[in-house]
Amino acid sequence: MAGNKAATEWRNFWFLPVAAALGYSIGVLHTYSLGPFMQPLQEAFGWSRGQISLGITIAGVGTALFGVPVGMLIDRLGPRIVGLIGAITMSASVALLGTATGDKANWALLWCVVALGSVCVHATVWTAAVATRFEASRGLAFAVTLSGASIGATAFPLLATWLIGSFGWRTAFAALPAIWVAIVLPLLLIFFRGANDGTRQQRAAATLAVNTLPGVTFAEGLRSPAYYKLLLAGGFFAFTAIGITVHFVPILTDAGAERMTAASIAGLIGIFSIVGRLGTGFLLDRFPGHVVGAGCFVLPIIAAALLLFDGANPMSQSAAAAIFGLTVGAEIDVIAYLATRQFGLKSFGSLFGGIVTALALGVAFGPLVAGQTFDRYGSYGSFLVLNMILMAISSVALATLGRGRFGAREPASQA
Repeated sequence: MAGNKAATEWRNFWFLPVAAALGYSIGVLHTYSLGPFMQPLQEAFGWSRGQISLGITIAGVGTALFGVPVGMLIDRLGPRIVGLIGAITMSASVALLGTATGDKANWALLWCVVALGSVCVHATVWTAAVATRFEASRGLAFAVTLSGASIGATAFPLLATWLIGSFGWRTAFAALPAIWVAIVLPLLLIFFRGANDGTRQQRAAATLAVNTLPGVTFAEGLRSPAYYKLLLAGGFFAFTAIGITVHFVPILTDAGAERMTAASIAGLIGIFSIVGRLGTGFLLDRFPGHVVGAGCFVLPIIAAALLLFDGANPMSQSAAAAIFGLTVGAEIDVIAYLATRQFGLKSFGSLFGGIVTALALGVAFGPLVAGQTFDRYGSYGSFLVLNMILMAISSVALATLGRGRFGAREPASQA
């Protein structure tokens, strides 16, 4: 029965997760493209990697501040209008980075603009729409949706490196988002629509339907220990994952790799993250989510160890990128899926918006700490050790969650 329902969901709404994935890729535009810009910015302005990475911190803090309000806005207006506005503002704000003057205050101000542009394209927007159309196959649907980050992790380093080499870093900052939004925005206009999008009457009817589903209120969710375990696991993972991802190209070039070779190896993160997302989505629909999540969060320890102890070996570099990609392809999928199973859909936008705040803080400070670690010690070794510790803690937090009350195969009366 569940299999028939899953097939029906995909038959009727297959286009929605695909469109949402492309929308979500815009949300990681600034994160996955910054690495190739580090050396040109250092050469142009004499900045340290920590100073360059401060931009990610500013953008992450902005997302953290607006995570819950944007989640509430999604619950009220629907994700479609929020996502369309976000796609435009995010692309425009990243393009403005090409106007940097070399003044650090100017760099910080430009990233404040990016922070404002990014608040309407974080994961809550895209998963909120998909969650209203998929129940039996929600794990796989979320995996497809959040593979947008994998698409970005694969394409942006290569495209940015090519644009920088061909036209210079200033033009590259403008051209990269312009090319991407020209591809993505028309598809969002046509295909991105959740059950609670549409006219005011349609949104009201959909909202009434969602409110009758099993689920906790925002206040009830905040009182749950499971909520804070998800906050902890999500925040720690984002800190380590984005910290390594942003600095992955510099990590490899420091070990002796050529820039284009380093960018190509970094692209493996994106390729394998697609495998990781789809594989994790498949597993989430068939096995206890907290067990799947705990297992996924152990993998970065292996990748960090390879870079730490054999980082100059191209085979180890590639293996680390592949292993790391498998987990980067699973983290938000796991957190979003577990949030729906722990808390239901009634206040999903608001509650997941709070979790996005923790994720955003991890994104904000991971690259900064990685850059400052390099600036102080001349290597990323200490940061890699810290990654291994934080991933172990995150894995334990997910393992102790237990099964959620709102599983797809549980009768509503059991909620």
